[in-house]
Amino acid sequence: MSEAQKQVWEGAIPLQIELHESEVTTLPPPPPALLLAPRIGYLPLLISLLKPHFTSTLPPGVDTIWFDYKGLPLKWYIPTGVLFDLLCVEPERPWNLTVHFRGYPSNLLLPCEGEDSVKWSFINSLKEAAYVINGNCKNVMNMSQPDQVELWGSVLNGNLESYRRVASKLKLGTFDDEYTENTITDSTKSQQSTGDTDAVVQVKTGRIPVRLYLWTVNEEFDDFEDAPQIDNWDKVSYINRPVEIHREDGKYFSLNEAIKRILPEFFLDNFSVSEGDASIDLDAREEGESSSDPGSSCLPLETAEIKLVRIQGIEPILNIPFSWVVNNLMNPEYFLHMCVCLKVSKANAVQ
Repeated sequence: MSEAQKQVWEGAIPLQIELHESEVTTLPPPPPALLLAPRIGYLPLLISLLKPHFTSTLPPGVDTIWFDYKGLPLKWYIPTGVLFDLLCVEPERPWNLTVHFRGYPSNLLLPCEGEDSVKWSFINSLKEAAYVINGNCKNVMNMSQPDQVELWGSVLNGNLESYRRVASKLKLGTFDDEYTENTITDSTKSQQSTGDTDAVVQVKTGRIPVRLYLWTVNEEFDDFEDAPQIDNWDKVSYINRPVEIHREDGKYFSLNEAIKRILPEFFLDNFSVSEGDASIDLDAREEGESSSDPGSSCLPLETAEIKLVRIQGIEPILNIPFSWVVNNLMNPEYFLHMCVCLKVSKANAVQ
């Protein structure tokens, strides 16, 4: 396993969580809870830590935990790290969230019955990823009960070794490539240099499950502190598409090329969506969620500027080998989650 994979699994976000004022029944109000939330985890899994902290002040009722950030209800099935990368363009530490135990906004969020719902969503995403990679999800469907328990437990506990042991049985390896650490280092030092990076030769094709969270802006800004904030989920396009890796000219396939392949309508020289790249979405999302197939978009063609790409809290250079990104920054359910901000003309910005 690589050092990058270890960093991903050990990654955590410092949270400061306050109970919503409408649920405070004591004076003085309870202090905020301070904790570290695993990047690869999910917010509802924090209930075992939060409930004891706030239970003495809650009003009567049935617990239905949910969170908001600056009034925006947070989608519980999106990994915590992805939510942070998406909503805090200028990282906020600690991340200040509000927790609710009452008044679940069922008109805005899918129902969540605690850990069981999160586990179901995780396994469903794993099936979807298996279908993208192998054309079927039989290995996931046929997992033994002990393996399911161990796999889910490894995610809950952040145990990478246990996870790799069980996940290897699923045979979801995506693709292999040949490169050296020097190649990545040299590439990082200079985005203009192509001599070393051209030496990276991909030896196998692969279909990569990608979930891309796109928001567009039309204002020019130099500092992310001045970037428009996402205060409504309608401003985010949730794009759920596979990326097929294939290069015949001996050069590696880059992150930049992957993004343009996912968002062809924004890049004139990439406007083609093959039948093999059709959207695959096995799990239901909230009604009104943005279409996962950008090829169906009615946006006119134009060249957009990529303002930000953030994956696992990292902002990689665009000419990094996509294979390295996938092999090192993928989430446990075998999806690569990418947060992307594009600058486009006002007429084409996602409203």
